[in-house]
Amino acid sequence: MERKDIKRYLIIAAIAAGTLLLVQNFSLAIKLVGLVIAALNPLIIGTVIAYIFNIIMGSLEKRYFPKHKDDFIGRTRRPMCLVLSFLIALAAIALILKIIIPQMVEAVKIVGMSIPEVFEDARSFVLKKLDEYPKIQDEIEKFDISSIDFSKITTYVTSGALGVFNSAVAIIGTVTSTLTNTVIGIIFAIYLLARKDKLRQDMSRFQKVYFSEKTNRRMNHILDTAHNCFRQFFIGQFIEAILLGTLTFIGSSILQLPYSAMTGVIVGVSALIPIVGALVGTAISALVIVTVNPMQAVIFVIFIVILQQIDNNIFYPKIVGSSVGLPGIWVLAAVTVGGSLCGVIGMLIGVPLWATVYKLYYEELEKKEKKMGIYIPETDEKPVKVKKNTDKKTVKTKK
Repeated sequence: MERKDIKRYLIIAAIAAGTLLLVQNFSLAIKLVGLVIAALNPLIIGTVIAYIFNIIMGSLEKRYFPKHKDDFIGRTRRPMCLVLSFLIALAAIALILKIIIPQMVEAVKIVGMSIPEVFEDARSFVLKKLDEYPKIQDEIEKFDISSIDFSKITTYVTSGALGVFNSAVAIIGTVTSTLTNTVIGIIFAIYLLARKDKLRQDMSRFQKVYFSEKTNRRMNHILDTAHNCFRQFFIGQFIEAILLGTLTFIGSSILQLPYSAMTGVIVGVSALIPIVGALVGTAISALVIVTVNPMQAVIFVIFIVILQQIDNNIFYPKIVGSSVGLPGIWVLAAVTVGGSLCGVIGMLIGVPLWATVYKLYYEELEKKEKKMGIYIPETDEKPVKVKKNTDKKTVKTKK
């Protein structure tokens, strides 16, 4: 038996043994994966932030004196574009908060001013019902307060207060952990962006040492395809969010609904989550509009439902689907399956991930079709078998 065969059989045996251990200890493996992900959470957040900001930074670098070959321009291109990309993000966040916060404060004030009126209406309603139904008042007068077990009430209130306290502590812990992970992630993202060329060189050296040239070409092609799909998806999703937020603002203004600017921003920001995100933004916006006029909130919900139907069936598949090269039906399927498996994260990565698989699959399919001599037309016609020309040309020689 040759050495290559022995190595291959050992690898197969190791994979089989590992799979068997994984199946036998599946619950333990899930816990270990959860612990590893929790430990790597700041780095994962940083990698995601770096990838998104790299799109902005790369675009800025192309416009930062591209024709100048001066050493100073070359040295300052990366730091300046990195700082500018974060400043752009901070300016966008500040603009969003400037639009949302004042109108949210106004909505809270309206709610606070309406509370006394609500209590007065409730009091008038109760007194009116007592006058209409004297039997209710008779039953209240017959009620013996000494029959109430106040010790049980005290126990119930105490346990409820402890539950609220524990929940508050848990929420504070979660918020603190999230903020800490986000800060560490941002620092890690800055490092990745500042050193991305060096990291790319190190990765290339690692590939050349440990993998064959054929494997490296295949890996690089897969990574390039995934990068293009994810990049185009994030750009398309951003355009989609701006479009939906703008249409919400315009429609709300035409219908003369309150807080049109704020609702447009909320719907637009929440629309960054594919398809279902705008529904969450609609619910939040409707709750704010209710403070002014419940009927206008109903009108707003009806308007957004109609807009969502148009968006989900026309705009979203065209903008996002065409940008990643994925048909509209597969966009909806990727969002649905990704959301059911991994929640919001699954919705975000489902479309570009499936687009990557889709492109790689069709590339492989087209290669096989070319080898078989099959031509697939652009229309819905049946595949055609291409006949190879086997006729030999006769060459006449002059005598």
